[in-house]
Amino acid sequence: MIELRLPTNEEEIRRLRVGDQLALTGVIITARDAAHRYLIETDGAEVRDVLRNGMIYHCGPIVARDGDQWRFVAAGPTTSIREEIFEADVIARYGVRGIIGKGGMGEKTAAACREHGCVYLDAIGGLAAILAQSVKRVRGVFKLEEFGVPEAMWVIAVEGFPVTVTMDTHGNSVYRDIESASSARVRELLSSSKGPVH
Repeated sequence: MIELRLPTNEEEIRRLRVGDQLALTGVIITARDAAHRYLIETDGAEVRDVLRNGMIYHCGPIVARDGDQWRFVAAGPTTSIREEIFEADVIARYGVRGIIGKGGMGEKTAAACREHGCVYLDAIGGLAAILAQSVKRVRGVFKLEEFGVPEAMWVIAVEGFPVTVTMDTHGNSVYRDIESASSARVRELLSSSKGPVH
């Protein structure tokens, strides 16, 4: 397990390889569809410092209010491919070093990762309550009124947040490898079939 403190830098990120398991400590920010659209359509001034050399988490949390403090109850990843139309531009514009989510992203994001020094990191789906234990404090929230809880931009301090590098800055992608291997296996099965496939 590699302990990575945030914010980070391009040199540290380019040392990472697909398969590396990381424990993140520092500040990350959640962003889903509404937040990505906002970051593209405006200058995102209020979160620019958090994004610079930082990481975006594709997460629609469940939160609770304890007095004047927010607390994450569940912090599971959401499907990342929905942000494919935005992500490359967000990475380039804001200097983001990591995207956290589930399911991987497309070639446009992969190209931005190679060019700008960013990685895609898988958080484990189905462990939302356990992942929330790594969220030690909510440092702020932006666009809560406009976007609602799941789509707001939550700035959170995490400690030992577990992720795995699945797309790196060198063009490697677990998802591409799986797709290639699966396609080859399907072709093999079809070619060895003795009868029609129904």
